[in-house]
Amino acid sequence: MTAASGRPPGDVLRGIRAITFDFGNTLVPVSRDGLQRVTERTALEASAALGIDDPDAVRTAWDEERDRQLREDVPAMREMDLEQRATRIVARLRGMPPPRPLERWDDAAAAERAPASEVQEIVDAYSRAFMETIAPADGAGDLLASLAGRGFRLAILSNWPLAATIDRYAAAAGWGMHLAGIFVSQRIGTIKPHPAIFAVAAEALATPPAAILHVGDDWAADVVGAREAGWRVAWLRGQQGDTPLPTSVRTRDVDPDLELDRLTDLPSRIADPTA
Repeated sequence: MTAASGRPPGDVLRGIRAITFDFGNTLVPVSRDGLQRVTERTALEASAALGIDDPDAVRTAWDEERDRQLREDVPAMREMDLEQRATRIVARLRGMPPPRPLERWDDAAAAERAPASEVQEIVDAYSRAFMETIAPADGAGDLLASLAGRGFRLAILSNWPLAATIDRYAAAAGWGMHLAGIFVSQRIGTIKPHPAIFAVAAEALATPPAAILHVGDDWAADVVGAREAGWRVAWLRGQQGDTPLPTSVRTRDVDPDLELDRLTDLPSRIADPTA
């Protein structure tokens, strides 16, 4: 490539055959205000569907159960599960008191108070709200089309509490035709930077780890995680200024192969796949 880029050969990453992208704050910016609007819309739709007159009760339960999952699941390298959160919310709305902050939910008992249809109403409301409220990063679709046209195998590799939301978002954005896979922590059972999620993606992409480039915004999850899995990595820096998603700061443990200020800087920094 890259006579067109005008960059010296040493500044272009070579040997890459597959590229995976983080979702939140990489392909899709997720601001605090944006996610709050998603929560508010979810609460309105869910309260109407469940016949509850107080959307604030849904929103309060959502926020408290999200915070509880962050405390309990993330340190254990588990993804927060949105269906579990919705089950707990419905159980609360149907009269089951939540546990105290340091106590655990009895999820079996909660499920008895939470009809599957009502849980699904909340899950679907969240997916609709996210898809219709949060816009993709500028140029994301054109970027994926360009890289796929150059012969790279592309995929999404993300921590996210509901894999179906990313599936639906990618389909609605027209990204599906460019993707060889969508690998999400909720579906796989562990979160980045755990090596298992990278191993699942590498096997499905049928590509050696050293020939995969992961692009992401979070230092621990994306940069350290990809490096420890033996992958190459491009760090999309400066994307976390106002986000409620889990974040981490840069350390001196590892160095990314590329540092990007904009997602659209990527094509000029990588050579075409090797034959």
